[in-house]
Amino acid sequence: MSATVLAARKRKMENKIFYIIAHNIRSAYNVGAIFRTVDGMGAKKIYLTGYTAFPANSAIYKSSAQKMIEKTALGAEKNVSWEKVKSISSLISDLKKKGFKIVALEQSKKSVSYEKFKPSFPLALIIGSEPRGINVRILEKCDKIIEIPMRGMKNSLNVSVALGIAGYQLNSD
Repeated sequence: MSATVLAARKRKMENKIFYIIAHNIRSAYNVGAIFRTVDGMGAKKIYLTGYTAFPANSAIYKSSAQKMIEKTALGAEKNVSWEKVKSISSLISDLKKKGFKIVALEQSKKSVSYEKFKPSFPLALIIGSEPRGINVRILEKCDKIIEIPMRGMKNSLNVSVALGIAGYQLNSD
């Protein structure tokens, strides 16, 4: 690939504002994997909402969950911009005021395949709790709901795996 093509691709990616909202992720190991995935896909920021664990702000004291995040993230938690937010509803409202499209990754009667969805940016993708999914009240606030078609006996994927599949598709050039 020529230097001109690479430079053009880099400019295009820099103009895409793509955020991840990780809501009620119960496993700190999954949070660490999400940080690595977000770093790899080039999303700009992660918002950690609900009871989602967050990385340590200090090297002195780390909770067991923060140690799990650090172990799994392999340093990505230091490279990716993140913010702990108390209310996902307020966050959604604030992002919409800034022109963001809010998209949930969830199986629903209203969802469309992630492969058929045409993203527009700025965009925030909500990923949520594995056992319960994203609450209906939150889904109602979203501009779109996308899903990954399941072809086997299980009807779900690990949240960090699902983010990798859908996130890379949404943020591709």
